[in-house]
Amino acid sequence: MAKTLELQFGTEFGKTARISVENPKEPVDENVVKLSMAQIIAADVFTTAGGKLVASKGARVINRDVTDYELA
Repeated sequence: MAKTLELQFGTEFGKTARISVENPKEPVDENVVKLSMAQIIAADVFTTAGGKLVASKGARVINRDVTDYELA
């Protein structure tokens, strides 16, 4: 099962921007996530189509099950 940590940020134009982290360290520590998101915003290194990242909106772990079928 593939896991992804999705960080959700508010932008300066009121949009939502997302940064995905593949295979996050488990268990995910909420305090570390909050601190990391604050550092990402403070570093001001990401710009999106919706503008600069200005606020933390949320974070979630997405579990994805993939089943491959060989058809040949």
